[in-house]
Amino acid sequence: GTLIRLIIGLLAGQENRRFVLDGDESIRRRPMGRVAEPLVRMGASIEMTAGGLAPLTVTGARLHGTEHRLEIASAQVKSCLLLAGLLADAPTSVREPAETRDHTERMLRAAGVRIEALRDVSLPTATAPGTIEVAPVETISLPDMTVPGDFSSAAFHLVAALLTPRSDVRVEGIGLNPTRVGLLGILNRMGAIIEVVEGRYEAGEPVGTVRARAGSLRGTRVAPAEVALAIDELPLVGLLGCFATGETIVRGAEELRHKESDRIDGVVAALQAMGGEAEALEDGFVVTGTGGLRGGVIASRGDHRLAMLGAVAGLASAEGVRIADFGAAGVSYPGFEQDLRSLTGG
Repeated sequence: GTLIRLIIGLLAGQENRRFVLDGDESIRRRPMGRVAEPLVRMGASIEMTAGGLAPLTVTGARLHGTEHRLEIASAQVKSCLLLAGLLADAPTSVREPAETRDHTERMLRAAGVRIEALRDVSLPTATAPGTIEVAPVETISLPDMTVPGDFSSAAFHLVAALLTPRSDVRVEGIGLNPTRVGLLGILNRMGAIIEVVEGRYEAGEPVGTVRARAGSLRGTRVAPAEVALAIDELPLVGLLGCFATGETIVRGAEELRHKESDRIDGVVAALQAMGGEAEALEDGFVVTGTGGLRGGVIASRGDHRLAMLGAVAGLASAEGVRIADFGAAGVSYPGFEQDLRSLTGG
């Protein structure tokens, strides 16, 4: 989903060239109107399938610098518009209701692009609305970069350590971009034993080591303002809630319904199938801790994060977990099973 949404922004400004973008069934379910519509306002020519879905046709055109105001905080939409702004005839700005991942901004700065970000205020565990403006460029030259380890992928191993008795796991070389690690603040509130050490910077991105050890957990509430900084880790928060005391509540996460699957329904169904107490809300879920999970059979629904969630749950459950279509995990993390086995000695 990320690639197709970002590349639309670059292709929209390739004048007099025509591109057809398509993907698998998962991609064809993802709404594309949220990136296509603001690009059309910049002068782009984009034709979508009924319902604003892929496949879509992009005919490159001269783009105009535009002020955008996003109704939903989305790093993908923001990045798409910033990339399109590189090819526009004037500066392009994006106003977002809450700060989202800023990897694109950091990458562009490393390439010498003039890009400015202005935040309204800072909050304790999340960030407030802000505006990002990018100036058009004639050419762009990226230096050699080392991409830090993906925090969202590492999160599965960290959570596995938190839930598996006597576990102690260190993940090194992991990206610690503050707009990406909202899960760490949530884990701290839950009482998780987590240590974070920043070591260096790569292309403007902080990189370091995270250590996780098993221990007791307590339920927490994830506020809407935190969601954008932990959107991909929220399924894991639901899993943790099954092992915590009290309730774990996630609100303001309606965006989860528009991922590779409807992750609100998918997470709740998976937790229930494994013996957990979970309830779906329109914009999130409520999990009541029961001290653990029985185990069972769950469906990944073709969603890589649900597949990996099932594997982690299997380590901590009483009877283990069988996952239908576990191969979906390879979409974002081809070596996940081998890495998880190496940590468990399996």
